Amino acid sequence: MTTVADMIIDSLHRLGVRTVWGVVGDALNPLTDAIRRNPDMRWIGVRHEEAGAFAAGAQAQVSGTLGVCMGTVGPGSIHLLNGLYDAKKSQAPVLAICGQVPTPEIGSDYFQEVDNDLLFTDVAAFRATVTSAAQMPRLLSQAVNAAYAGPGVAVLTLPGDVGEMEMPADAGRPHFVTARPVPHPDPQVLEDAVALLEEASNVTILAGIGAAAAKDELLALAGKLGAPMVLTIKGKGLEEDNPFEVGQSGLIGNPASKTAFDGADVLLMVGTDFPYPEWLPKVPTIQIDVKAEHIGRRTPVQVGLVADAAVGVRSLTARVTAKPGTDHLDQAREHYADWRERQQALLGGGKGSLPGRILAKARRPFENPSGLIRPELLADVIDRVAADDAVITTDTGMSTVWASRFLRMRGNRQLVGSFGLGSMANAMPQALGVQALDTGREVVSLSGDGGLTMLLGDLITAVVEQLPVRVVVFNNGRLGMVKLEQEQVGLPEFGTVLTNPDLAAVALSLGWSSWRVEKAEDLEETARKAFATAGPVLLDVLTNPDEISLPPQVTSDKAWGFAIAKVKETLESPA
Repeated sequence: MTTVADMIIDSLHRLGVRTVWGVVGDALNPLTDAIRRNPDMRWIGVRHEEAGAFAAGAQAQVSGTLGVCMGTVGPGSIHLLNGLYDAKKSQAPVLAICGQVPTPEIGSDYFQEVDNDLLFTDVAAFRATVTSAAQMPRLLSQAVNAAYAGPGVAVLTLPGDVGEMEMPADAGRPHFVTARPVPHPDPQVLEDAVALLEEASNVTILAGIGAAAAKDELLALAGKLGAPMVLTIKGKGLEEDNPFEVGQSGLIGNPASKTAFDGADVLLMVGTDFPYPEWLPKVPTIQIDVKAEHIGRRTPVQVGLVADAAVGVRSLTARVTAKPGTDHLDQAREHYADWRERQQALLGGGKGSLPGRILAKARRPFENPSGLIRPELLADVIDRVAADDAVITTDTGMSTVWASRFLRMRGNRQLVGSFGLGSMANAMPQALGVQALDTGREVVSLSGDGGLTMLLGDLITAVVEQLPVRVVVFNNGRLGMVKLEQEQVGLPEFGTVLTNPDLAAVALSLGWSSWRVEKAEDLEETARKAFATAGPVLLDVLTNPDEISLPPQVTSDKAWGFAIAKVKETLESPA
């Protein structure tokens, strides 16, 4: 006899799914028992369903294949929401299977009953409740195909009495469509884009994750146009061996990106849905995206090419005339080199230019009177210690700032974060998900102390499942990004101080190898020792909470607000 639960798990197995994340119980029992009986499938029980959803989403982002998580009736399914919203924002194909009360009780306000079809309305591209075996495998096909088509989230709800129902003998198998068509640009729209580029004196390219497979094409086009290339944080994989890149824009960016934007008379956006329109130049814009609904969503667009990034860029390169000069590119690259020199000076040890070292020394008494480890130094050490094929996850907040500025995506490195939703606590569970795909590949979580402690219980999952992740904690005793937000508008720091336990000791008690680092001179040696250790490893590094992260342009009101905040903090602090 084949049950509904057996059919679901066998079908997912044939699709290539090997791990399923969640917390067991109630309506999920038939499904988890089917997983138990399949030797190629692995149930990974987490301590919080949110962690499971983050893990499944990260798997989908890194592999491009379906991630699967489960939540049981009511609260268990509700706990999935945050991780599923992250998958939606990251355009990651994820299937969530949620429990429900038995079908006769649906609508009666039964114990733990939640209307899942309503609950997941905003987050899911597809949602349905299975009420009979006859609806299967059609609903499973629809759910998986919708997740891949988005790509995004699909939610299938299974009442407690449905999983054990016998499948009809003639039910057949689900048909999954996992390939997506490669869209080509409309010929007339392509000619409009070429005409706009031909008229331009200075072109700047903004490239994102959608252009990840189009690096060679982008380099060829940038060379023809003499165009500096600003990268989104998700597009950092394009930075290595790229003579045109000038780093990021937005709050995590640098002055060179502003130079590139300010000097442009045409902006070419490729594979990005950059969410901060206030940072974009108000110039004629060409946008290339596979999704028509993304065209013009962030800034007014003169020409919108609905196309695969590589196909669209290659088509433009074949048609445009090479620009005669490179002044625009040279100026942006010079500013980028100067800025990177100044950043290196913050690391100490004689690094960076002489003016940068003088400035760093002058800042030190004000920013770091206690001599705590600079977070920039920690990020730089991890950049040197981590493998060239590492997957690096980063918590939202200051961890992402330092990763953006000091981590280089050389080799086959990949960067994963909650870059669309901006959730706390994402990095560690995302690292668990990626590590479960391949325990032989190095996976590093750059965690804030606030983010790590929010889902601290799932450190246990790494030990139970033997996942050798490396968790690096930027432990500044603060909600650092919130602190910065308050100070920029003139408010004294309030509510951001975190009273943490010894996180290395906590990890040790849970079965991790762990080290606590308090002195800069011990950092690199300890990090190398930690990264060479088998099994899950936690590196708890006490970093300076008062480090200043300056955006590409500091307006006078933000500078004044920061100064006022510091005066208030000084006056209001205890003697």
